[in-house]
Amino acid sequence: MANQDRAVRGERVAAETDRKQRGITGLETSIVLIAFVVVASIFAFTILSAGVFSSEANKQTIHAGLKETRTMVRQTGSAFGYMGKNSTTDTLYKVTFIVSNSLAGEPVDLTQPYTSNGAGLDPDVNAGVTVATIISYSDELQRLANVPWSATFIGDHNGDNLLEEGEKAEVTVWLLDRDNAVAVTANDSALFTDGNTGNGGGAGGLESTNSLITKSRRFVIEMTPAMGAPLTVQRTLPPGLRQVMNLR
Repeated sequence: MANQDRAVRGERVAAETDRKQRGITGLETSIVLIAFVVVASIFAFTILSAGVFSSEANKQTIHAGLKETRTMVRQTGSAFGYMGKNSTTDTLYKVTFIVSNSLAGEPVDLTQPYTSNGAGLDPDVNAGVTVATIISYSDELQRLANVPWSATFIGDHNGDNLLEEGEKAEVTVWLLDRDNAVAVTANDSALFTDGNTGNGGGAGGLESTNSLITKSRRFVIEMTPAMGAPLTVQRTLPPGLRQVMNLR
């Protein structure tokens, strides 16, 4: 009987020991699983963070590229050409067109290199300013890389030189100087822009008789801001020049 009791107690001890061992094994397995989950979570977070950073960097690169390739100004309405006389030759002496901002929130610097006041010789040098926007002129005979131009804001604007969302400005491209002391239809109402104040204060425009822009001439004006693609204005003069021409 005593031997039987000892055997029963031994079996109970063995069973209890086995349960404890299984418990310890289960605990170790749980710890390993938890550690694996933690490591996997950290790894996943690192990968996701790197992906988000990479996506944001790519987005910024794409956005910067779009700003460089899209034009930031657009033409609104028609372009107008104006005729004067250089000596006795009828010729185009200026072109005007209206521009607005094409990318909301991206202002365009329209600090003008020249001004005009309708007195004496126009245009007048706008001294002491830093110009960010360049305008060029070209036709089948010539290319002028940096022609004189002026700008006047029209309608609602905040008074600075930045073309912002909702604002418009009239740009005047001066190919010849205008002598306001004589009628526009009189001889020598339009003078060469060679920088000589004796016959016009502008520089960078037309400088010789064989460069004058006469009837049926096709030309291209490019307005290039500091950032973005240029605005291109391409027109053809009519067979007969008039004082004011709507160049559709």
